[in-house]
Amino acid sequence: MQFVLSSATIFLLLIEHIASISFHLPIQTRKCLKEEVHKDTMVTGEYDLTVLPGLTTHLDVKDTKGHTLYNKEDATKGKFAFTTEEYDIFEVCFETTLPAGQQPHHLSAQHTTKEVTINVKHGVETKDYDALAKANKLKPLEIELSRLEDLSAAIVSDFAYMKQREEEMRDTNESTNNKVLYFSIFSMCCLLSLAVWQVLYLRRYFKAKKLID
Repeated sequence: MQFVLSSATIFLLLIEHIASISFHLPIQTRKCLKEEVHKDTMVTGEYDLTVLPGLTTHLDVKDTKGHTLYNKEDATKGKFAFTTEEYDIFEVCFETTLPAGQQPHHLSAQHTTKEVTINVKHGVETKDYDALAKANKLKPLEIELSRLEDLSAAIVSDFAYMKQREEEMRDTNESTNNKVLYFSIFSMCCLLSLAVWQVLYLRRYFKAKKLID
């Protein structure tokens, strides 16, 4: 039991470590990260950028509809948080700009790139278990069990959502197949009706011209 809890703890720590991303952001460049989040999910982010004289980095977080969830004109270090109202993919974008009138060649080589570190968490990852332990006077084992319970619930929720999406896709495919079948039958009926009309029309025409009896 202790081995299982230890393994699960290591797994959770790895998840938190992997969630932190670092990259270099050259001047006059925009880089974005995308994250898929379910409905009614808490999302938190923590960012840290190197400060370079004369360079300003703009940070904005938007959803697929273009709604601004967070905005910072001169981002250096800070946090943001929001709760999703529906399933969506949100985008975290960083863009470094120069002051008006300044050219990139005026800067030295080491002052043309910023290092950005961002850590985005959502769902069970955003829960503060240390504060929970202090508030409820829980033991470390109880905290780990609570953490595992929340993680298991999140995994079950993800599987349920994927199953729902699969059912929706299957229903869409079946509906599309039925529509294609009905359209094919309708097209065949139209072609047969046109062929019969052509035969009758030509028969009347030839009779009128006395080419056939």
